[in-house]
Amino acid sequence: MADVSVGSDVDAEAVIEVVERIEEDTHPVAPLDNYIDMSLIQTTVPDPLRLRGIGGTTVFGVSSRFDDEYPSQLNGKVAREEFGVTIHRVNALVQKSVPLAFKCLFVGCLCCCCTAGLSLGPAVILNKRTKYLIEKILEEENRRLYNKLGLNWKLECEKRDSTQLHEYVILIQFLPKLLLYQPD
Repeated sequence: MADVSVGSDVDAEAVIEVVERIEEDTHPVAPLDNYIDMSLIQTTVPDPLRLRGIGGTTVFGVSSRFDDEYPSQLNGKVAREEFGVTIHRVNALVQKSVPLAFKCLFVGCLCCCCTAGLSLGPAVILNKRTKYLIEKILEEENRRLYNKLGLNWKLECEKRDSTQLHEYVILIQFLPKLLLYQPD
């Protein structure tokens, strides 16, 4: 570039023209949103489904059984058999773990005064392990089947209706789909 000094014969308008041409030639990098046609993304995603615990025993928010009734919102998205297999796997796990956690909690409460609360530790650890195993089952099922079908299952802690108590529910989220079959 030419060095422009204050006392030179260069016209100020010519300098402005050169700068404008340089700015026109160098285009800033456009954000990624400019390359994706937002009309191809479905923006209407249904509200997630909640499968609540219906078992008789609940320990630290984890119920001994989840609702295995096929929700009508899943018609056309997933087969009843696949839904049943997933819920059966989760229910088999919690039906083994929750009664044992309840027994540990009961014994821990009886011995709590003598052990300064340390006897409650096994029940808490068993409950954390149960939640971790449920999450692992759901992650495996998501990876195997449900993410391909536009669904995502996860375990989530929610407040109960009007109390301070929490419960764990299985949340089935509908993922937005990219409509690839539309022409450019």
